[in-house]
Amino acid sequence: MKTELCVPLANARVRLEPLAETHREGLRAACAADTEIWPVYSTNLTGVDFDPQFDGKLDGSGGQFAYAVIEGGEVVGCTSWYGIEPGNKAVAIGYTYIAPRVRGGDFNFAMKGLMIGHAWRVGFHRIHFDVDVRNGRSQAAVMKLGCQREGVLRHNKITWTGYLRDTAIFSLLPGEESDALKPWL
Repeated sequence: MKTELCVPLANARVRLEPLAETHREGLRAACAADTEIWPVYSTNLTGVDFDPQFDGKLDGSGGQFAYAVIEGGEVVGCTSWYGIEPGNKAVAIGYTYIAPRVRGGDFNFAMKGLMIGHAWRVGFHRIHFDVDVRNGRSQAAVMKLGCQREGVLRHNKITWTGYLRDTAIFSLLPGEESDALKPWL
């Protein structure tokens, strides 16, 4: 089931390609387009932190399967499967960053719709999203997908800045998708 999950995906709006060395400089540029956002992420993909974090994504450190997010031939971000539990048919989507120029509109629906629809098709029945409680934009984005807020894990992660983070947990089950997401599944 894991190998079926971790494959290239595409629709008319976006391509998700397994992260490769060829994506390094494009992702570096995309991540540098918004240096203000990184303090609410658990890891940093800018400056001197970029290369070690990119290398970790390439080798699957921490059980993460990373994608380069491609629009019109250009790398505009990254996203990942992680917490893959084939026995429980559960998976997480996260470590997502998209450049400011593609935020808003239907881009997140197109990107997440690829992943969510694919997860359902290969037999997963629960997807969860872990979001720093300070990141209101990401919380709103997952709610727009149809996710349910399950609660908050208090002080469960220390971010790259040393901040002791609280994490809001959201989940999505088949049939709970929002009307805005359904066309992209």
